[in-house]
Amino acid sequence: MITKTVQDAQSALEGVEDGMTLMLGGFGLCGIPENAIAELVRRGTKDLTCISNNAGVDDFGLGFLLQGKQIKKMISSYVARTMSLSAKC
Repeated sequence: MITKTVQDAQSALEGVEDGMTLMLGGFGLCGIPENAIAELVRRGTKDLTCISNNAGVDDFGLGFLLQGKQIKKMISSYVARTMSLSAKC
C-alpha cells in the first residue's frame, strides 16, 4: 500500500492542471476536500471534469468551482441542491 502525507492543499494539488479529471470524496457536504476545492478556486484551474457523489451547493463545496465556471463536466448522482447546475439538467 502506498502512503503519502502532504503538508497542505497546495502540496496535494501539485501537478493538477487545466482540463484534468478529478474524483472528489465525501458524502453530501460531509468529508469533502474543502481546502483542496478552495485552492483550485484560488488557482483558477479550469476545464475540469469532476466526479463526485454530489455537486455541492451553490455556496459551498464544488458549488464554488461551478460558480467560477471552472468545471467543464460534472459526473454526479445528485445535483438537486446545486441550483446553478440543476437548472441546466
